[in-house]
Amino acid sequence: MTARDADAIERLARTVGDSRQFRVAVIRHLRRTVPFDWYAFVLTDPVTTVGVDPLAEVPTGVGLSQLISAKYLTVLNRWTSLTAAATLGDRAAESTVWREVQRAHGVVDVLSVAFRDDHGCWGFLDLWSREPFRSRDIGRIDAVVPTVTQALRHEQATSLRRRSAGEASGPVVLVLDDALHVVSRTASADDWLARLLPPPAGGILPVPAAAYNVAAQLVAREQGVDAHEPRGRVHLGDGFWVSVGAARLGEGQGVAVAMEPITAGDRLDLVARAFALSPRERTVVVEVCAGRTTAEIAASLHLSPLTVQDHLKSVFRRTGVRSRRELVALALGADPVTETAPER
Repeated sequence: MTARDADAIERLARTVGDSRQFRVAVIRHLRRTVPFDWYAFVLTDPVTTVGVDPLAEVPTGVGLSQLISAKYLTVLNRWTSLTAAATLGDRAAESTVWREVQRAHGVVDVLSVAFRDDHGCWGFLDLWSREPFRSRDIGRIDAVVPTVTQALRHEQATSLRRRSAGEASGPVVLVLDDALHVVSRTASADDWLARLLPPPAGGILPVPAAAYNVAAQLVAREQGVDAHEPRGRVHLGDGFWVSVGAARLGEGQGVAVAMEPITAGDRLDLVARAFALSPRERTVVVEVCAGRTTAEIAASLHLSPLTVQDHLKSVFRRTGVRSRRELVALALGADPVTETAPER
């Protein structure tokens, strides 16, 4: 990829409607210069790195639950530790997902990359190919990683600014076995899942992809593959954010996956990360949300009132809000916020 390709992807980020549409556009653009047959492009929780919103095109016959389970048990080129684009190359046999899923469909090589910055991990991309990738393919992908990363983070920031259209009824719980087969679910689960990943027509139940991911992470953690917490925060649409978490029901029993609206603390954390706030700016926002005045914040943080005001101006600029009231509404999700575009 050249600088021109990075500019093209940045233009896509400014023109597409949401993160899913953006990912589709990125895949379409990558196909022009990097040969691959199938892909999985997954948004992740920036802290736990657990997948929460997958977009994929895989061979017919590949089961989503089997694919996700094998992916989370794979150590080689795992997105949680990747610092640059990498391929399986001649180490394919070391990959659990290649041995159990991809090999049977003629996949020879997989190019993997994580989209990570100082504020968290925003997603990962696996490109599957029936031919070996070349070094120039890796270089082309690496060249656009910063642009895609920034765009993914920006899309999350934009979704945090949207007014929630209302919450689905609860409780929302699914029970899965270790193979990620759904054993049971509460009636309200389908409503939430359909908003995250709408099912095809024909009365088919929505696919619980986010539930598969947190459950797979729980199993991976139990087997010592990865220590991240088995939970993730995900935008269901229309400004409604939920937390999805997995827990073992008991020894030899299934996995319970619960979905619930994110807490105020979780939302504030997402806002700070998505809008690229500095640690000091984040602390100031916490103080503002607690209702403290500029003088009180200055005394609490051992800063001058003018410095506090400077931090607030920076926060307003980054988030696109124009008042403390709008900032609190954005950080806590309590009230509508303005539609001013956030600073990228």
